[in-house]
This record gives sequence, C-alpha cells and structure tokens, in this order.
Amino acid sequence: MAVQPWRKGIIKRIENETQNTKRFWIEVPEAEVFNFKAGQFVTLDLPIHEKPNKRWRSYSIASWPDGSNVFELVIVKMEGGAGTSYIFSEWKENSEVVFKGAQGVFVLPEPLDKDLFLICTGTGIAPFRSMLHYIDEHNVPHKKIYLIFGTRRKENLLYYNELTELAQRIPNLHYMPTLSREEWEGKTGYVHEIYEDLIREKQPALFMLCGWKDMIDEARRRIVEAGYDKKTIHLELYG
Repeated sequence: MAVQPWRKGIIKRIENETQNTKRFWIEVPEAEVFNFKAGQFVTLDLPIHEKPNKRWRSYSIASWPDGSNVFELVIVKMEGGAGTSYIFSEWKENSEVVFKGAQGVFVLPEPLDKDLFLICTGTGIAPFRSMLHYIDEHNVPHKKIYLIFGTRRKENLLYYNELTELAQRIPNLHYMPTLSREEWEGKTGYVHEIYEDLIREKQPALFMLCGWKDMIDEARRRIVEAGYDKKTIHLELYG
C-alpha cells in the first residue's frame, strides 16, 4: 500500500456532544470529494512533541462518504492526554490541521450474509455510525445487525437520538445501548451480557469490536469461548 501524504484540513464547525466530548467537522480544501470507506480512520499530526511518532493520534471517521470534502471526528478529552488537551484548547473554527488518510481495514464485510454484531464503548461508536449510515443510504442487503453500545451514564450516549431514529429506519437493526453506572428505561450493565444472550443459538455471525483494550480483550475471549472462530472477530483498538 502506498504511503499516504500529509494533507491540510480546515476546521469548519465544532459542537459539544457531551460534557467532555466534541464533534469536529474538517474540510479538505485540496479535494472536491474526500474519499474513504465507512469505518476507516485518519491520523493527525499535532504539534505536541519533537518526535513525530509522539505527535500522531488516530481517530475513526464518524461521518460517512457523502460526496463532500468534509469529514467528522468525535473526540473525548482524556484526563492528562497531551493530544486531546491540545485539541480541546487550541482547535477553533478555521484552525488548520495536518492529517493523513483515510486508511484502515476496519470496514464493512462483504457480503453482509451473517448476523453482524457491532460492539463498542465510548467514542468507539464512530466507525459504526459511519457504517450504518452507509448501509442506510445505499440500501445494502444485510441480515440482523446489533449495535451494542456501552457507556456509564445516559448523558454519555453519543448520537443517541440519531441512532434511535436510524434503528427505526433500517430493517433488522437493533440499537442496544447499555449504561453501567445509571438506572434508566433501557438496558443496564456491560456490553458482554447483551451479546452473550443473543448468541446462545450459535447462529452464523460476524463481530466487530471498537473501544478500549480491556473491553475488546474480554469480548474476544467470551466470543471464542461461546464457540465462534477468531476469524469472525474484527477489532479496532483505542488507547
């Protein structure tokens, strides 16, 4: 694969999604269309260190290919994180950013001929939001899709209203958010109990995991113990 060049982006819009999470819309002036596959990521070069590899931060694209030259990132501020501290303090509308991409192989399987489990925590929702909008806009044939999203409190449910509406629009899409620190009208606890309950029949399935390492490690172990081959599991690691 050819090495991708660094490119210039311009921040066109910023919105608060939660108390510690922001959405950033970035325009690519050199391109009429910013081409990428739903699920891919970009790498940012942030001026936070002398060594290049200490400056780079990768984020999944939260938007979907729509024929424009703008893409969206959703970023949570990490306690003590040099990258997100810089982004949250320095990025303003019309700020210039340096990035490369899109890249990555965490994309929709083809064909979608098995049940698809999209399991995520936190901003790990980003690539799945992109994939689901792509499925919706292109009427991609699919079996059952389960979007299982874990977070602590209802206020941390990224894109909640949008995903609820999407689940009403896309046939056989089951949106299953779960909260670990708060009682509410939906599911409570961790993501693992939810998918384990759904795979008791050992139906043919594919699993895509995105989030923090601890969640991914445990999910991978549990899915294999449930009788699925490791090859049915695809993952994108954060942190």
